[in-house]
Amino acid sequence: MAAVAGSTVDINRMTGITDNVLDLVGNTPLIRLKKVPKALGIECEVVAKLEFFNPGGSIKDRIARQMVLDAEQQGRLHKGDMLVEPTSGNTGIGLSLAAVGAGYKMTVVMPEKMSKEKEVVIKSLGADVIRTPNEAAWDSPDSHIGISLKMQRDDPKHVHVLDQYANPANIRAHYDGTAEEIIRQCGGKLDMVVMGAGTGGTMTGICKKIKERLPHVQIVACDPKGSLLAEGKYGPENKPQQYHVEGIGYDFIPDVCHRDIVDKWVKTEDQESFDCARRLIKEEGILIGGSAGSAMAGVVKAAKGLRKDQRCVVIFSDGIRNYLTKFADDDWMKEHGFLAGPQKRLTYDQQKARIAELESENKKLRSRL
Repeated sequence: MAAVAGSTVDINRMTGITDNVLDLVGNTPLIRLKKVPKALGIECEVVAKLEFFNPGGSIKDRIARQMVLDAEQQGRLHKGDMLVEPTSGNTGIGLSLAAVGAGYKMTVVMPEKMSKEKEVVIKSLGADVIRTPNEAAWDSPDSHIGISLKMQRDDPKHVHVLDQYANPANIRAHYDGTAEEIIRQCGGKLDMVVMGAGTGGTMTGICKKIKERLPHVQIVACDPKGSLLAEGKYGPENKPQQYHVEGIGYDFIPDVCHRDIVDKWVKTEDQESFDCARRLIKEEGILIGGSAGSAMAGVVKAAKGLRKDQRCVVIFSDGIRNYLTKFADDDWMKEHGFLAGPQKRLTYDQQKARIAELESENKKLRSRL
């Protein structure tokens, strides 16, 4: 039955011919950042793991592949079954890719704030998308998690929530894959790893493997202001609030987030995240997403104590594709107060006025013919 690619992680994805798109998951490149770290006062070598090279465009392809593989090996899935996943979008894209090749139906449930681009990609893969209110708490029946679990309860035989928040495959994909790649690509020369934390699976899997192999390496996790992952709970110094960066932070602690395993947590804000992302795009030519900017902001806060002969790896979890109408767009940045200057985008009323003006001009031109 298994229609998903095998579990080998050491294949060079750039050689030979593959039979399944999920064979292309993993073995993403590392690139040395030459301009931005130096300009931000960082002396150590900074190299970035470019996860948008995965076929679905993000690091979440890794866990989507592993969760489906495990479910197939357990005999849980059958052709024609439906996968349902609560997600910020990228895991939904990865699972939609898997569903295409394996003959499963797919429904992705994600909050309204997640980008339109993610929805378009998911739908183009033949999956359905359900949007949920941003303000719905994780344990609300109206949340993306609540709706997904209800769909599974209503038809437990044919509807399956693989559940990235609790599935051990989330951790294992990074323990066996991402961390091994980093160690191999760096030749064991490694002093710090910085990454954003969403479900926490990436952080936990990478940290466990690297601490086993290279116990001196510092692991730094980045959490947006308004999330509770860094502190473990909300309180006077950490109140829940909406933030625009997608894919990191939560209002609960997922089972796969072993938050005490890391050496240091840093809090990041939207402004510095988007500023870093836009700067990396412009000055390094790396087309990253907003959470990659958060990770770079974390490097600024955590890596300034490293020496010139030391190396910091930063994880860039996805690319610009999903955010073309968000932080990558000057007008969106201005509308949300992240960039100064007048907006160039016309309002609806301005557009109507301009159309009327053009129609009037065309009418005058036609009358002269």
